[in-house]
Amino acid sequence: MSVDTESPVRLPHLDENGRAALFTEARTANAFTAEPVPDETLRAIWELAQWPPTAANTQPLRVTYVRSEQGKERLLPLMAEGNRPKVESAPAVALLAVDLDFHTHADRTFPIRPGFRESLDGQGREGREQMATFNATLQIGYFLLAARAHGLATGPMAGFDAEAVTAEFTPGGRYRTLLVVNLGHPAEDAWFDRLPRLETDEVLTFA
Repeated sequence: MSVDTESPVRLPHLDENGRAALFTEARTANAFTAEPVPDETLRAIWELAQWPPTAANTQPLRVTYVRSEQGKERLLPLMAEGNRPKVESAPAVALLAVDLDFHTHADRTFPIRPGFRESLDGQGREGREQMATFNATLQIGYFLLAARAHGLATGPMAGFDAEAVTAEFTPGGRYRTLLVVNLGHPAEDAWFDRLPRLETDEVLTFA
């Protein structure tokens, strides 16, 4: 059986500058300038991040942007002490949460499978949690890349009281905060030294 190695479709690819912005030169920022991030940019980040795939088009990630002084005052005590200065310096902070009731949108987001919403409804939040969290975590990766694609530095942090942040900003049991991400333009002293990566041959195998 012959295999056609000539595909009629050629996907676009990023040049070295694009790859550097998203991957090779992208760093976790720990300090930010005071330059604000406009609402239009914050919306545009999500409007880009929404497109990559999730299982059964579940789309369980939810985003709360904290920008005001009042919002920061509510958030800061819930962060690990070492992360508080980072939050204080960031012009915008994204609280990334999973929606455990994501299935309520299934009739619209996955219409090709009738009864999908009812099936997930019967599982309860505990039964949906693994699917929801896995796909929301995928979307977190997309969100970070989308922010970088808009010229912003990101500072993802897991050092916070997740239950307290959830209760403060998205109470009711439907949402669970997974990650806090600072967003903005990096200050001069934003970066720690880059840590080493594993060698390619330590990671890759071919079967």
